[in-house]
Amino acid sequence: MENTKYRDSVFVDLFMKDINAKENFLSLYNAIHNTDLKLSEVTIESEIIDQTLYNTYYNDVSMIINGKLIVLVEHQSTINENMPLRFLDYVVRLYEKIVPQKSRYKKKLVSIPTPEFYVFYNGTEPYPDIKTLRLSDAFIIKQKRQQLDLTVDVYNIADPHPEKPLTLLDKCAILKQYCEFVETVRSFKENDSANPITEAISYCIKNDILSEYLKRKSTEVNNLLIANYDFEIDKKVYAEEAAEDAYAEGKLEGQNERARENALRMLKGGKLSIEEIAEYSGLSVEQIKALQ
Repeated sequence: MENTKYRDSVFVDLFMKDINAKENFLSLYNAIHNTDLKLSEVTIESEIIDQTLYNTYYNDVSMIINGKLIVLVEHQSTINENMPLRFLDYVVRLYEKIVPQKSRYKKKLVSIPTPEFYVFYNGTEPYPDIKTLRLSDAFIIKQKRQQLDLTVDVYNIADPHPEKPLTLLDKCAILKQYCEFVETVRSFKENDSANPITEAISYCIKNDILSEYLKRKSTEVNNLLIANYDFEIDKKVYAEEAAEDAYAEGKLEGQNERARENALRMLKGGKLSIEEIAEYSGLSVEQIKALQ
């Protein structure tokens, strides 16, 4: 299971923690909003939840820029349709951190950063170029006026269509290079290279893919990728074990159900004692009494 400590990724480092993170983040922000803001024109601050108190299941970038709270998430496998619900849980904790508790009880309206939520999908399964997920889609009762809603824009950065001009990757060079880097790592792993991560990093440096970043942080990036790769393997093993356990439990449940059916037939026959039925069916005397 995932460690309760924060699990970093290259994505988080690039857009939130690296020395060039603010510049990288602003480039991505401009691409999403079709703006041309400069670092000198904005104020950018990172917001991180204490992971010892709250464990997220995704790699997040939480930044406040000129009064907007932007939360970016990278997905490496399949899209979770419950992301709006998870973002709701997450943003509440961010607001708890941003707004002092006493301020919430003041008569005067407290200003809070305007939230925006984005997911960048870079998995291998087909997915639309852009899709909007809504919290209200999960509501049991649909109403014309929803008193609570939260929307998440999902961008597919793994399967760009070159025939469509000015895609998000075209407008954000650092994101495009990051996608090329991810694809390179994936390719070396699929080709069973001896040291796929090290070889992928060397290849990207030679081919000017995040080269400046990788030259500075090749060791750190290597460690991040190894840690995340091991985590993905752990998840697969855990899922396989869970499936095996579920099968075993289902098989045992089937056997128990047959035993109960046999016991009921013997009870209806009325010729055997509870103790005899327990012996023949394999159930306990207490279970037979409960059936009776």
